[in-house]
Amino acid sequence: MYNPPLSREQVEKELSQYQKINYNQFRWWRMYQPKNKPLDNRQPLRDRILNGDFDFSCYRAQQYLVEYQLNDLLKECGGDYQKYLEKASVQLARRKRLIEDFEKDEKERLNSLITEFTKYFRCNKEQVIEEMEKCSGELIDLYYIIEEKYKIVHIPYPLKRRGRPKKVI
Repeated sequence: MYNPPLSREQVEKELSQYQKINYNQFRWWRMYQPKNKPLDNRQPLRDRILNGDFDFSCYRAQQYLVEYQLNDLLKECGGDYQKYLEKASVQLARRKRLIEDFEKDEKERLNSLITEFTKYFRCNKEQVIEEMEKCSGELIDLYYIIEEKYKIVHIPYPLKRRGRPKKVI
């Protein structure tokens, strides 16, 4: 029924890079999350890229795993689609929510990456998108290409502390 582009072994290998999470009643459809926590926005862009903050979302591999499970369930049920739909209702809902999370997460990551490039370098969004389309390497390669072509505008400093200012003697 479903035909994921990756083999089951490739999906399991990709998911082994992520941390398996316990059941959460509010996000029950998610099974894995990245091992590294995202760095703070005040950290340098290069460090955030190396940390994996803008990498491909883990929800796509989870979706492929669910599709393989649904295929196994279909084989188990023979050809009885009513029985299949009864058994697969939770997995179908999980797949649907993983697809929604993937699309939302990828859009968010792409927009934040473009915003960060425009903040750090002297370029606009159109130039960043053009460089993204030309680049055939990894994300860090794109960073070095943009760093070479456009000058760094500023390196953001940590925000000032809140509250009463220190006494000047």
